[in-house]
Amino acid sequence: MATLVAAPAAHADGCYTWTRDLYEGRSGEDVRQLQIRVAGWAGRRDIVETDGNYGPKTAAAVRRFQSAYGLPADGIAGPQTYTKLYALQDDDCTPAHFSYSEMDDGCGRGGWSGGPLSSAKTRDNALRAMWKLEALRRGLGDEPLRVTSGFRSEVCNRQVRGASNSQHLYGNAADLAAPSGSSLCDVALHARDHGFSGIYGPGYPDHEDHVHVDSRRENNDDGIPNTTSWSAPDCGIGAGND
Repeated sequence: MATLVAAPAAHADGCYTWTRDLYEGRSGEDVRQLQIRVAGWAGRRDIVETDGNYGPKTAAAVRRFQSAYGLPADGIAGPQTYTKLYALQDDDCTPAHFSYSEMDDGCGRGGWSGGPLSSAKTRDNALRAMWKLEALRRGLGDEPLRVTSGFRSEVCNRQVRGASNSQHLYGNAADLAAPSGSSLCDVALHARDHGFSGIYGPGYPDHEDHVHVDSRRENNDDGIPNTTSWSAPDCGIGAGND
């Protein structure tokens, strides 16, 4: 294997700056930050754990990210990969096409309080969700996506009659309206390839006008042994595990 040198920072980014090449076997906070940003490229029925350990799943996600943006797909995060990530992230660490204001308390109250987690942890979960949404947007050909519901406080969740154990309570979920150039089924079908372990859409009760996506398998705070759960029968996505 060729010797890899440390990757010089392209610039001091306002959110996060990587200072070395990352590849399988490396670990640390810089790996975790990378994992947050490539988790939406996990591949069908898979997830990328944000554990700071650069394993095969992280490498595969990096390769998919690189391929999606026209970079050499070698699974090694280096200067070209970082330059693209810097272009995609804003100074508050959100991806270019989504914002915290789209994801906070959806009943007009704003903020991240009122759920089962701390405000900080809920906000962190929402950030992870947004990076997956950015990947989904890219997968749809850069079709703009509109979030109609993100985090919900317990009061908000009751107000909209959400499920008592809704992933929205944790900041892990987003409801998406149909894009102008795509159908809801396009959204649901593509979401399977972008790290979402929960998908509900047309044909599932009360989901005719939106697609729900979430990261339930990564939620270790709800006391539920979460598994992949997909259902959008009108889109050809059967209950549970297509």
